[in-house]
Amino acid sequence: MTTNRLPAPEPSRARHLISRFGIGHVLVVGDVMLDRFLYGRVSRISPEAPVPVVVFDHDEHRLGGAANVAHNIAALGGPVTLVGTIGDDDDGRQLVAELAARGLLGTALVTTPERRTTTKVRVVTSRNQQVARIDYETDGDLGATFEDAVMDVVDQHLDAAKVLLVSDYQKGMVTRRVVAHLVARAHERGIPLLVDPKVPHLDFYRGAALVTPNHLEAESAANRRIRTMEDARDAARAIIARAGVDGVLITLGERGMWLSHEGVDGSLSATAREVSDVTGAGDTVIATLALALAAGAHPAEAAALANEAAGVVVGKFGAATVSADELRQRFPA
Repeated sequence: MTTNRLPAPEPSRARHLISRFGIGHVLVVGDVMLDRFLYGRVSRISPEAPVPVVVFDHDEHRLGGAANVAHNIAALGGPVTLVGTIGDDDDGRQLVAELAARGLLGTALVTTPERRTTTKVRVVTSRNQQVARIDYETDGDLGATFEDAVMDVVDQHLDAAKVLLVSDYQKGMVTRRVVAHLVARAHERGIPLLVDPKVPHLDFYRGAALVTPNHLEAESAANRRIRTMEDARDAARAIIARAGVDGVLITLGERGMWLSHEGVDGSLSATAREVSDVTGAGDTVIATLALALAAGAHPAEAAALANEAAGVVVGKFGAATVSADELRQRFPA
């Protein structure tokens, strides 16, 4: 049995869509995170335990989770509003500062004093090898009061939105009530709702236009192994039936992607020229999808652009971004 390979858009068409990325406002709702990297060199093994001693050199902060999705959209030239929650803590204030440093506003973030800002601290050697990671988080669901606050903020920013996007990292922000509200608003306005999902929340997303599970998430959601593109097709169809969504884009790492969406079934080959780090690649994929759809792309065209964007970002270390110029260069005139 053979499967279809989705055709790449003509370079002129791809460049035209990229040129329109600035016209489609995306409203991102999800779990925002702060990533902190502690860099140093390994000097010796500790006499206290069989672990490396890392001599500190410097640290840096990056945006993670839904904040990284918003950063990706902005880096591609798209207007974006980020809705999420942060704690009343230093990490929350640092996250807002990091957003501002990248030209992003934190004014749609809801402060939740009883919860801490999700922060991931990674210890990294001079060769970009991770030694350890420490997570600071409160991952229980938001209570009704803060769900109401988030939905109010969403409604305040709906008028400009051409696409709604949910970035679910299962840290408590993406609840059944919040997603149901977004689905209803998307349907009322006739705009797509895209979801970067977590499998335990799969039944939350009923009515969404497109979900973007990775390989392992798709296997879990479909309850089947994915070894071939035929397997990917069958898994995508099973997820559509189970979740009640219009379409599925499965990211398959070095094997590319599979798209099933309203009569379109086909694969895309991976385009990475070198792979440094796959962290955050899913954020780049869904950010590019959102902007492409807002620009008027067919879902297959949007998937092709997202595939090329992923091919660029995995060549960078950490949760990185892709610029419109970098993406445009993948489609030479």
